[in-house]
Amino acid sequence: MAGFKQPDFIERQKAAAKARQDALEKFRAKAADPALAERLSARTALAAERNAVKTSRERERAEQKAREAERAQQAERDAAIAAERAKVEIAERELALQAEQKAARDARYAARKSRSKRR
Repeated sequence: MAGFKQPDFIERQKAAAKARQDALEKFRAKAADPALAERLSARTALAAERNAVKTSRERERAEQKAREAERAQQAERDAAIAAERAKVEIAERELALQAEQKAARDARYAARKSRSKRR
């Protein structure tokens, strides 16, 4: 009965070299395959399309953000104008109230004066 023979160093080297050569040939065969080239070109086209869609979305988001910022600035300007108008209205009402109070005070003063002149 023949026993198992341990491969010596040279046999192991040859087996490893043959395995490397087989793997290299397998890789070259795949690289030369026209179906693989077609799949790679399709994949590249899809990636380019995805990038185009992504950049257009980013551009739309940036434009939307700019429009929202413009709206916010316009709202701030409108609020500032409204606040200024409110201040002016309050000041006008205050002036009108002061004028009314002065007129009433003057009327009371004139009434007192006329009463004192009658006596």
